[in-house]
Amino acid sequence: MLDNLPRGTICIEDIEMGMSRALQKVVTDQDIEMFAQISTDHNPVHLDDDYARDTIFEGRIAHGMLTAGLISAVIGEQLPGHGTVYLGQSLRFLAPVRPGDLVHAEVTVTDIDPAKRRVRMDCLCSVDGKKVLVGEATVLAPSRKFD
Repeated sequence: MLDNLPRGTICIEDIEMGMSRALQKVVTDQDIEMFAQISTDHNPVHLDDDYARDTIFEGRIAHGMLTAGLISAVIGEQLPGHGTVYLGQSLRFLAPVRPGDLVHAEVTVTDIDPAKRRVRMDCLCSVDGKKVLVGEATVLAPSRKFD
């Protein structure tokens, strides 16, 4: 279940420095299994309790890109929202996300180039206030001029 702000679009003409949007989602076993099917990443650290117990994580973890996908959801649904085109994304994974964790994903505008419709945003995912993923995204924002 996602706990979101309203979805939609914020056009480049209305984006402001420091603007931020976020969502929260509990990562479930089903999410991890579906991501494994879609991505074809069946690494047992994600899917096999016995295997994962003997790793540095001492238990199963979600795919890092599943967590990163929550950043994509904020960008594609809220800020800038519908019509946004991803141009680039950097990610650093700081800690594991486990089945049952409530992930808070947030993006914050750090740079705007209105002439090129480019927006750069800091990206953060956290669990219980602890950063699990940080990064930066660059996107092409929608514009009312092209509606």
